[in-house]
Amino acid sequence: MAGSRSGDEVFVKQLQQLIQENISYEQFGVSELASKMGMSRSNLLRKVTKATGLSVSQFIRKIRLEKATDLLREEPLTVSEVAYRVGFGSPSYFIKCFREHYGYPPGSFEDQEQEKENEQSEVEVDAQLPANPSKRKFPIWLIAVAVPVFIGILFYLIVQPDLKKGVKPKSIAVLPFINDSNDSSNVYIINGIMESTLNKLQGIENLRVISRTSVEKYRNYPKTIPEIAKELNVNYIVEGSGQKAGDRILLNIQLIEAGTDNHLLSRQYERKIDDIFALQSEIAKNITEEIEVIITPEEQKRIEKAPTENLVAYDEFLKGLDILNSTANPEELKTAIPHFKEAINLDNTFARAYAATAITYYTIEINLSERQFADSINYYADKALFFDPELPQSLISKALVYMAHNEYELAVPYFEKALKYNPSYDLVLYFMVDLYANYIPDTEKYLEYALRGLQIDPSSYDSATNSFNYLHIANAFIQAGFVDQALEYINKSLEYNPENLFSEYVKAYILYAKDLDLEELRTKLKAALSKDSNRLDIAQELAKICYFQKDFKAAGEYYRKYLTIKNALGLDIYPQENIKIAYTFMQLGEEKEANKYLSQFKAYADNNNSTYKDLNLCSYYAITGDVNRALSYLEKFSEQEEFHYWTVLFLPVEPILDDLRTHKEYRKIANKIEEQFNTFHNRLKTSLEEKDLI
Repeated sequence: MAGSRSGDEVFVKQLQQLIQENISYEQFGVSELASKMGMSRSNLLRKVTKATGLSVSQFIRKIRLEKATDLLREEPLTVSEVAYRVGFGSPSYFIKCFREHYGYPPGSFEDQEQEKENEQSEVEVDAQLPANPSKRKFPIWLIAVAVPVFIGILFYLIVQPDLKKGVKPKSIAVLPFINDSNDSSNVYIINGIMESTLNKLQGIENLRVISRTSVEKYRNYPKTIPEIAKELNVNYIVEGSGQKAGDRILLNIQLIEAGTDNHLLSRQYERKIDDIFALQSEIAKNITEEIEVIITPEEQKRIEKAPTENLVAYDEFLKGLDILNSTANPEELKTAIPHFKEAINLDNTFARAYAATAITYYTIEINLSERQFADSINYYADKALFFDPELPQSLISKALVYMAHNEYELAVPYFEKALKYNPSYDLVLYFMVDLYANYIPDTEKYLEYALRGLQIDPSSYDSATNSFNYLHIANAFIQAGFVDQALEYINKSLEYNPENLFSEYVKAYILYAKDLDLEELRTKLKAALSKDSNRLDIAQELAKICYFQKDFKAAGEYYRKYLTIKNALGLDIYPQENIKIAYTFMQLGEEKEANKYLSQFKAYADNNNSTYKDLNLCSYYAITGDVNRALSYLEKFSEQEEFHYWTVLFLPVEPILDDLRTHKEYRKIANKIEEQFNTFHNRLKTSLEEKDLI
């Protein structure tokens, strides 16, 4: 064993020497060290872990940081100079690593060293004091020192944590840039620079960046900086204006500290159009340096990466992007496609243009059951991912391929990876909320992404869209059984837009969760439908409540209305409701229609692998009279740990399960389902309280 330890020591010293020799070389990493040692990466990792308990990259970083402390102690260098000398390409990342390793930033190194010297002096003084403390008089001066020190410790332990809780993470809003030119045809270029600045900042994990949709409203309805900051809940505001004059771009950028209205940065940039990518990176770099946000080397590389080397291609891309960002009209969106395709013709490796084409095709056909462009989405997404697999838009476009083919589980990893590279991307959060609400129901994740979305999208372009943001939050809360919080947010939604019928009928359901009055719920839904008789979603909800009340005649009327509108629009929505439609038509003696929808539901239930698969199959076998099989599927469903509160609320009044309720096993299973939900609700409640979300 002694020989083994000696061998490890020699091995570690060899490693240290090699790292020291290459200490300033930023790219000296695992592969380079393995090559110098004449070992494979796997063998090096195994041996380093055995000898030090660290991974190779952790060991290299440790040696770099130890060398940094030597430099800080011995030479009058700035933190940035030390960072570069020990192989950190980013001073902010060096500060982050140093703090994690030592518990304090490198800027406090001298203070920490002085404190250690003082402690050592105190130890030496104590060693010279008499050995028997009981024979010494207790010094009065020690009380005078000890009392304030004790109070200071109490402050640190009790008050300081509370102060830290009140410190907001750094956050920023990039307001729409203003076109200073009289030539309105150049607006897309200024908008493109704003979009690029926003995207580069969104890629920084330690910075909360408000979405483009939330800041767009201030383009035409300007307010004071403090007013905007308060509405958006941010620390910093970026304002910009500029113009394209010939082959040059002139930009004025201001960075403002929201709380004081102080200008931290006020700079004019003048560059040739050829330097547009360097200009975009420089603006982002200047902003992050001023607000002192920590940026990792990987984030820095993404900030500096140019989307294409072909400026004409980029110009075409910006024209298409301006259309994509400004409309939801399918016919108008189609006019963006030629610009993106021309950009690709000019640069066939332009990943962002491929991704934008796929996203545009998907958006044109969103909510349609028949997709004309599904193959095009797939083609352009694969191209985007091939040329840049770390581009958030490439990952989004690939996720949309699976969305277009109803393979929702397969879309999730791509959305999650897109968020990794762009933590503040509102488009990703929008899709994640939609996924976990409607396609792969998961209340906990739905609530998480809805709340995250609200943090970066607190104030959208118009009150109607903002109303939907709060609607999502309310819906997430009620699905998890948080009735009071759901009511709070749905009221906010209706304050922004009293005409939001989605919010109106969701509020009706939230109130039902408080009083369990089906007749009152029916009255409220009927009132909502009277405001827009073509709302198939409300017609379907109203039909469902009549069904729960066993008023099958009324349910049939509303279901027919819903089906007429749905079929006319060619929509494929609410397949889970076909079982209720089938049962309603059975009660009305319309066997042919009943069998049609029952068959459709069975196909859906067999192929759907969501949380509710077993509950759906329970309903199917209950309606066909196979009680034992229905109970067995209900028992399987009771093993689920997460499902919507609506299951608990409406299971007791589900007509299809009437025959099951006569069996003693049913009550036992129903109680277990309720207990499972309560366990989930309480766990989530604890988690949300710990994160100060409720």
